[in-house]
Amino acid sequence: MKKLIALIQEKAQPLTGSSQDYDALLDLVGDASFVLLGEASHGTHEFYRERAKITRRLIQEKGFQAVAVEADWPDAYRVNRFVHGTNSNEESIEALGDFKRFPLWMWRNAEVLDFTGWLRDYNETIAKPAKKVSFLGMDLYSLHTSIGAVLNYLAKVDPLAAQRARLRYSCFDHFGSDVQGYGWATGLGISKSCEEEVIKALLDLSQHQARYLSRDGYVAMSEYFSAEQNARLIKNAEHYYRAMFQAEVSSWNLRDTHMVETLEALRVHLKDLKLNPKIVIWAHNSHLGNAGATEMGQRGEINVGHLLRKNYGNQAMLVGLTTYQGTVTAASEWDAPAERKQVRPALLESFEALFHESGISRFFLNLKSNRELEVAFAEPRLERAIGVIYRPETERLSHYFRASLSEQFDAILHFDYTRAVEPLERTTEWEAGEEDAPETYPSGM
Repeated sequence: MKKLIALIQEKAQPLTGSSQDYDALLDLVGDASFVLLGEASHGTHEFYRERAKITRRLIQEKGFQAVAVEADWPDAYRVNRFVHGTNSNEESIEALGDFKRFPLWMWRNAEVLDFTGWLRDYNETIAKPAKKVSFLGMDLYSLHTSIGAVLNYLAKVDPLAAQRARLRYSCFDHFGSDVQGYGWATGLGISKSCEEEVIKALLDLSQHQARYLSRDGYVAMSEYFSAEQNARLIKNAEHYYRAMFQAEVSSWNLRDTHMVETLEALRVHLKDLKLNPKIVIWAHNSHLGNAGATEMGQRGEINVGHLLRKNYGNQAMLVGLTTYQGTVTAASEWDAPAERKQVRPALLESFEALFHESGISRFFLNLKSNRELEVAFAEPRLERAIGVIYRPETERLSHYFRASLSEQFDAILHFDYTRAVEPLERTTEWEAGEEDAPETYPSGM
C-alpha cells in the first residue's frame, strides 16, 4: 500500500483551479473521437462542475460537436433546441423543464443550468446553424414521451404516416403509462408484446427518409434525426421493459447497448453534416468505465465504455471521477425526495482510500503514463459507486464492487472532499441535510 501511495504522490498532477489544470488531460485526449467523463455519484457538485470545465475546453480547443448525457432523448432535446437558439423565448431554467421524472436533481441542478447557459452563449458566436454544438440524451426510459414526439413530427410532415404510427403505438394503450406493468405482462406471456408494431413504425419512418429530408436542409435533417432516434428508442425501450422480467436477458446490457447505438447514430449524423464526429459523454462511472475490468464483466454485463473501447479502440478515452467523503444529493429509495446525505469515508481497502492517503486533495492521474503505475493499479481493489439512491448503512454491499482501475479507465480525477450538487427544487429533506454537515464543510480540511 505504501508503494501505491508513493506512486500516486509521484505521478498525480494536483488540480489548483487554474486555467492549466486540464492541459495534461487534453494532451491525453489527442485526436480521440469520444471522451467519456464519468462520475462516482449522480449527486456531487464537483463532478458536474469539473466535467463542464473539461467539456468547454474540448469544444473550444478540440472541436467537439456534441455532448451526450445519461438522460432521455426527448427531455434533453428541448435543451438542445435551447442551446441552438431555436426556442429563443426560453431561458436556460425553462429549457430544463422537460426533466420531470425521478431523479429531478440529476439534470435540474445549478451546474447543468450554468453549462447549458454557457453553451447557448457559445453557439450564438457561431454563424452557421449546422456547426452549433448539440446537447443530447442517450437513455431509453421515455417510451411514451418518445411516442408523442414521433407522432408530433409525422403530423407535420406526413399526416397519413402519423395515422399509421398512432395505430401501431396504440398497442401500449391497455397499460396506460405503466411501462413496467407492460413489461411484466408481456415478459411472462400474459399479454401480446408490441415488438412487431414498434419495429414496423421505425421501418416506416426510415423508408420515407428521402422524402422527409427533401424539405429544407439542416432543419429537416435535424428534426428527422430526432424523430428517428425517438422511434429507435421506442423499439429498444419495449425490449428493455420486457427483458426486466426475463432472467435470461440482461436489461442492463440492453440499456447500455441502446446508449451506444445512439452515440453511433449521432456520429453518423455529424458526419452527414460535414462536422467533426467528436462527442463528449457524461454518465456514471459504472456506464463509462470498461465493464470488462470489473465484477460487472464477470457477471456477463457490458457497458458503454466496454463497447466503445471494443469498437473504437483508443478513439475512446475513458475518464473516471472519484471522491473519498463529503455530502451527496441522493434519495433513500426510488421516487423518494432528494436528501443531502453524508458520504462516509471510503473503505480502507478501496482505491478511494489510497487516493486519500496520498494527501493530495484534488488531482489528475494518467493511469497509462507509466508502466509501473498501470500494472500496480491493475490489481483489483474496491471501488465505490453511488447512484440516485445512497444507503450508508449497507454501504459495503450496496455501493462497492471490485475493479482493476487501470484497465477500467485511462485516467482518474479525484476530489477528496466533495459536496452535494444543488437541486433547482430544494426539498425540506435536502435543506435539513445542511444541519448534518461537519464544521469543516465544505473544505474538509
